[in-house]
Amino acid sequence: MLTSPIQLYKKAYSGLSLNSWYLCLVMLVNRSGTMVIPFMTIYCTKELHLTIIQTGYIMGLFGLGSILGAFLGGKLTDKIGFYDLQIGALFSGGMLFIILGFQHTFITLGAGAFILSLCNESFRPANSAAIAYYSSAENKTRSYSLNRLAINLGWAFGGALGGFLASFNYHLLFWVDGCTNMVAAIILLRLIPRSGILKPNKNKETKANTASAYKDTTYLVFIGLITLFAICFFQLFTMQPLFYKTMWQLNERVIGALMALNGILIVMIEMILIHKLEGRRHPLKYISFGVLLVGAGFVLLNVLPHGTLSGLAVIIFITLGEIMAMPFTNSFWIARTTENNRGEYAALYSMSWSAAQILAPTVGSLIIVGGGFALLWWILGGVCLVAAIGFSVLYRYLKASNRGNLNL
Repeated sequence: MLTSPIQLYKKAYSGLSLNSWYLCLVMLVNRSGTMVIPFMTIYCTKELHLTIIQTGYIMGLFGLGSILGAFLGGKLTDKIGFYDLQIGALFSGGMLFIILGFQHTFITLGAGAFILSLCNESFRPANSAAIAYYSSAENKTRSYSLNRLAINLGWAFGGALGGFLASFNYHLLFWVDGCTNMVAAIILLRLIPRSGILKPNKNKETKANTASAYKDTTYLVFIGLITLFAICFFQLFTMQPLFYKTMWQLNERVIGALMALNGILIVMIEMILIHKLEGRRHPLKYISFGVLLVGAGFVLLNVLPHGTLSGLAVIIFITLGEIMAMPFTNSFWIARTTENNRGEYAALYSMSWSAAQILAPTVGSLIIVGGGFALLWWILGGVCLVAAIGFSVLYRYLKASNRGNLNL
């Protein structure tokens, strides 16, 4: 009995290609420097003395650049392949993070945030296509989950380190974030050679038979629901840290530790959970339940007393919801793609999250100014409930029409 957990971990992680693990390492190094975005709202308001509205607009500009970056990244991925685009996005994003740290006015910071996210976000569709390229049909979901594990392990380290560095000097965050981007690019160049990577087939017959993500009605409905959920979820990284600081009077180190716990729980639980649950139910069922848990986590901010333990409970609820929902959102959209349109599908998926980056801080800040943080958390709970119902309805539609790509 004592060895069964070890065997469970072995089964969950076995069978993945070496290059999938290399991509995991690249993502781990890259995300270990993720510390600018989580502390951006605090940095803008406390260090630069910008208003909450101005801060919301700056975070929105991050999202606007991300939308355009994801769109261009998807187009370039399907046109020239994923390899060079990943390298270019990592190097340019790294340099721009460092440059952003020297911008101290609303206008220059907003412009820098837009350009940075435009370059940085083009990495996502290329990376998604690379993961699919180096995985088999049997382990695609686990390959994407391994990538998510790297993201969240890096997030755990970056969040904790970011809180520590911010307590001394916020400017250090920009340097570390930028340098880890560029180191990740160097690792990718060293570990995964460009040779042997096939470009997408571009003959006319293949193009004619390739479905467009923008004409896939089911997928577009799915993207709409994902956007609603993402608007809520992004409050975890934008307005929730500001809430902890201003309303609950938690310091940066505690806030960083709470953010780190999100990544730690994902690293410990997600791969095993997927190994146990994958194929047993339709992904939309898991997504619906996970979205409900996230909504409940936000509502708890209005119910629980102020303090670190309450923050801990909220993070656990939201993280469990994320674990239940997000791996299966990837498996849902990936099952609808081919090698020739994967960049387009990935771009639309990334664009939905980028749109949420615009709407989440902008709408969130307006709600806070108009009705306070309490109103924001009640609204987020309601929106998550609506999205969860929407995923459930979409599942029933697919089941009735027999159009689901995965086992029902």
